[in-house]
Amino acid sequence: MSQLASTALSVLDLAPIRQGGSAAETFRDSVALAQLTERLGYTRYWLAEHHNIAGIASAATAVLIGHIAGQTSTIRVGSGGIMLPNHPPLVIAEQFGTLETLYPGRIDLGLGRAPGSDGATMQAMRRNAHAGVDDFPQLLNELRSYLADAEPQQRVKAVPGQGTHVPVWLLGSSGYSAQLAAKLGLPFAFAAQFAPGYLFEALRLYRDNFRPSQHLDKPHAMVGLPVMAAESDAMAHYLATTAQQKFLNLIRGKPTQSLPPVEQLDWSPMEQAQVSQFLGAAIIGGPETVKAELEEFQARTGADELMINSDFYNHADRLRSYEIVAEVAR
Repeated sequence: MSQLASTALSVLDLAPIRQGGSAAETFRDSVALAQLTERLGYTRYWLAEHHNIAGIASAATAVLIGHIAGQTSTIRVGSGGIMLPNHPPLVIAEQFGTLETLYPGRIDLGLGRAPGSDGATMQAMRRNAHAGVDDFPQLLNELRSYLADAEPQQRVKAVPGQGTHVPVWLLGSSGYSAQLAAKLGLPFAFAAQFAPGYLFEALRLYRDNFRPSQHLDKPHAMVGLPVMAAESDAMAHYLATTAQQKFLNLIRGKPTQSLPPVEQLDWSPMEQAQVSQFLGAAIIGGPETVKAELEEFQARTGADELMINSDFYNHADRLRSYEIVAEVAR
């Protein structure tokens, strides 16, 4: 049996809004994708916090997690991630304590320290631009205290939340969260779906510095990975132009709603290089190509878990991509 067959597969849903579509359509599509991937044996289904982005519908991340969890029965549902400095730790603990109470044993709390938004949006959220950079460990410690068993003299408690022990993950695209996760003995997820450049160094830092804890006795590393699978290599590369256009428009400061695939992209060599940096870890191809490249990626990273993000314009193509990944992995 290959290493890939024993590697957990999970789903990162960025709740994409299509050009001409709506958030309501996105939510229906997310439920359908969660139900399909649950049947296919994927381990977890995560949604990410973004604000003021026209092409992403998961701003109220905890609400959407609850909706997905309510429409499924076994797959773990969580955040990839909640941007901790955007919120009071008590509020996050109450939200995820409520989710864990409603859907026991199925909720994950993945945390990041980036704002997930621009300066104007940060101001609208009443967030200090410097908050969370220096005090992230303190915020994390406070949040974890609200999910742990209550201390005898504890005056403020998360109700619900206290004693729910919702699993906490640290997310990152640099070495900072990797080292903090290692120090605290927490699972770590690296965001190679958009920032693959530091992947191997972050994994090394996490594994080399890991300290066993009550949560984990050995490191558990998950890697976010863009995968665009289709019936043939040619079709996959055609459909992948939707994801390429999204990053191209991000570079150009334009709206990032999902656009239909195109035969040829109109971009400069510099823009092409920048998009290639974002999608540097992407696996694009038919079943045989995807199988070979997934096996090679898993062997190179030693990832305990791969979290797949498949970005397509048509929902049916997106569903098929996750089917192909499950078929070739098993």
